[in-house]
Amino acid sequence: MPVNTAPRTATWTYVDGEWLEGNPPLIGPTSHAMWLGSTVFDGARWFDGLSPDLDLHCQRVNRSATNMGMKPTMTAEEIERLALEGVKKFDGKTAIYIKPMYWAEHGTAYSVVAPDPESTRFALCLFEAPMHTAKPSSLTVSPFRRPNPEVAMTGAKTGSLYPNSGRAIIEARNRGFDNALMRDMNGNVAETASSNIFMVKDGVVMTPIANGTFLSGITRSRVMTLLRQNGFDVREVTLTVEDFKNADEIFTSGNYSKIVPVTRLDDRDLQEGPVARKALDLYMDWARSTAA
Repeated sequence: MPVNTAPRTATWTYVDGEWLEGNPPLIGPTSHAMWLGSTVFDGARWFDGLSPDLDLHCQRVNRSATNMGMKPTMTAEEIERLALEGVKKFDGKTAIYIKPMYWAEHGTAYSVVAPDPESTRFALCLFEAPMHTAKPSSLTVSPFRRPNPEVAMTGAKTGSLYPNSGRAIIEARNRGFDNALMRDMNGNVAETASSNIFMVKDGVVMTPIANGTFLSGITRSRVMTLLRQNGFDVREVTLTVEDFKNADEIFTSGNYSKIVPVTRLDDRDLQEGPVARKALDLYMDWARSTAA
């Protein structure tokens, strides 16, 4: 039987000058993106009338496209305007994921492997996706690692990086955990398979230093800024698995679910901590203030 390609939630996509409902066919079997992976995307959120840092997400997708050898066809301001236009197509009752995307249709004349920047295409997809903010999560140390910039396109938010995260999540789920704690090639903690990570020890908030092996997230940066503005000592440092196993508190940050407390790391149980709760409160207060 053919696979049902209908989206699982209400979805609208802007492409080639028009809004289309559902999951329109966009990439053919000869498209560069289909067989050689030239896709980049970003993900912003709309919820409760708020779209925090939407402008930064729109700017980043253009940087990702450039880093992948493509040519952005939209300005960040145009993407932001279209995103807010698309939000109006929904009933406003459910949170929305805002996903601008670029991909190459052809390879270059000198090598089919390299994307032809002149063939860059753009789409903006919005779909309903409930928030899972503050829902506790469990982690296990993954046998898989994040790649260095020398071996993967870590300077872009590209779909080609996510199979590695996907296999880490599958392996973790098979062992009874929600997500995977991933290390870099030097054995230091980088992030989870799908979000940035923080730990707290003796009142100091720490997060792995951005070393090019993982995406230093927009929400991560926002949380660090807000905590510092409210008197917390926040440090970007090199952290080991052992540091996390000895932490007083662990939480993750990411655009999809914002702040998520970690209540289990391998065989150690933890409590949802006060810093995670404060970080979420500060984030939501800031988001509401930007919409005022």
